[in-house]
Amino acid sequence: MTETILNIVNEIRRNNSFLVTSHESPDGDAVGSSLALASFLRKIGKDVCVHLRDPVPELYAFLPGADTVQPHIPDRDFDVAFVLDIGELRRAGDEFCRFERKGKLVNLDHHLGCEQFGAYNLIDSSAAATGVLVYRIASMFGYRFEFETALCLYVSIITDTGSFRYSNANREAFTIAGEMVECGVNAWDVAEQIYENQPQRRLELLALALATLEVSKGGLAASLTVTLDMYARTGADAELTDGFVNYPRSIRGVEVAIFFRQLEERKYKVGFRSKGKVNVAAFAAGLGGGGHQNAAGCTLDGTLDEVKSTVYKIVEDVL
Repeated sequence: MTETILNIVNEIRRNNSFLVTSHESPDGDAVGSSLALASFLRKIGKDVCVHLRDPVPELYAFLPGADTVQPHIPDRDFDVAFVLDIGELRRAGDEFCRFERKGKLVNLDHHLGCEQFGAYNLIDSSAAATGVLVYRIASMFGYRFEFETALCLYVSIITDTGSFRYSNANREAFTIAGEMVECGVNAWDVAEQIYENQPQRRLELLALALATLEVSKGGLAASLTVTLDMYARTGADAELTDGFVNYPRSIRGVEVAIFFRQLEERKYKVGFRSKGKVNVAAFAAGLGGGGHQNAAGCTLDGTLDEVKSTVYKIVEDVL
């Protein structure tokens, strides 16, 4: 792994123009790690473009560089393209996958079973967040972390570890977070931005979602659902559902939480979360998706009843 990081550092040293991207519906790690990498590269004098298929969620708009993220890739040549936190290349979106002038691909990820699509693949499932991999690269480069980069890295780590509540909150995650605090990051300011700054429509949507709570017969699995009708009734959108799956997971005795989120009339995104004893990546893989042991997902076609029946059968068979 050290050799891979050295190879990536050498690519950074000898090239000038970089394209950075991450997955659709970007979360805190996707946004934080992408902006941290871009900040580091710009600070050392590189030309950087960050492209995301979907907009930066309002929740993370306070991060330095969030306003520079491009919805479309400029029609120009790039030397290197960094692809972060993605699992499967297709999740970067059609525009990125079709773009032919992106240069050499570098794949940074911490998903189990991530595709090896890069010229260099830095994949480590022990890393608490993809931001950790960005930290390792910048550190080996010899970069002295500045506030803007530190803030983005801190958000990457705090969101993917559930504020250090999840099992991936290892010593390295705490160490890096502590170093970022020494760089000027204020833990309370970040917590206030992420957890104490919600739009009213999010709570209205959550109220409707909580009314859909279902618990399996054995009490080991529980789910919430959000439909297109709920979005219409509250004026909310999909980005405001981040964290909803944690409510059923918080129920005593529940080992697996499931979140059904409607995408189209007959299409649903299914998210799985585990308390640690169950590998939900296996559920997702069996349904054509993927992810980590404690967090995974897939997309299924059908009515809500059909999708729930399919998912609950697999989950209950395993549990």
